[in-house]
Amino acid sequence: MGILNVTPDSFSGDGLLGDKGKEPEAAVEQARGFLDEGGDILDVGGESTRPGSEPVNAEDEMRRVLPVIEAIAKEFPDALISIDTYKAKVAEAAFKAGAHILNDVWALRADPELASVAAAFHAPVILMHNRSSPASVEVRSQLGNAYIGSTYENLIEEVKRELLVSVELAVKAGIEETRMILDPGIGFGKTREHNLELINRLGEIRSLGYPVLLGPSRKSFIGFTLDLPADQRVEGTAATVAVGITRGADIIRVHDVKEMVRVAKMTDAIVRHHIEAG
Repeated sequence: MGILNVTPDSFSGDGLLGDKGKEPEAAVEQARGFLDEGGDILDVGGESTRPGSEPVNAEDEMRRVLPVIEAIAKEFPDALISIDTYKAKVAEAAFKAGAHILNDVWALRADPELASVAAAFHAPVILMHNRSSPASVEVRSQLGNAYIGSTYENLIEEVKRELLVSVELAVKAGIEETRMILDPGIGFGKTREHNLELINRLGEIRSLGYPVLLGPSRKSFIGFTLDLPADQRVEGTAATVAVGITRGADIIRVHDVKEMVRVAKMTDAIVRHHIEAG
């Protein structure tokens, strides 16, 4: 999964908002590069989730992402597009514009309407564990205080338990279990040590029986570990991707598609060769 940030304030400095009106063209070019390099899913997002970023209302978010989704869907009709949003209104418009998958950083908890929208479009949903402090007051009130802050008595058990609460929300809304993907939420309300432990013990999330998405790309826990800025974390990301795949990750969400496709292929050849051979 390649990351297409239609934002001015992406933490990794790759936001496509800048040259006004040129975003769809820039996104199509980036999407073309990702697909040529072996990417499978294009993840389009219009609101930065980096700490301290400004919340974006649904109208502004749609203004950012819809032209990009439409342009990509038109240019690459076979490409899988995911919409990275937690707002029902944005998701519905994105599905109509050509998106196929919902990637929700609040795992259906931030907007009570979102689960039924995903169910209506039969969209696969990525449910991400998140205990970061939301920028938006509405989201904070919807979530309640239970999920904010990163003190864990038992990291893995709590992440599993909270992900299963979201699975339950999805089931109630009529989303089929075969369409659910779990994401441990690397970097969201977790310390460096939490993130390292989650990747190392990803198999325990995988054992819940759902496919797992891992999104470690260029994140600050890599920066803290290697003492490097966001634009120098490709090797650190590669290590997290390789270990994540050995622990059972099925999808990796990354900025550096070309490099990580190679890392994933090599890792798959070592740990999953029996699948390909069979």
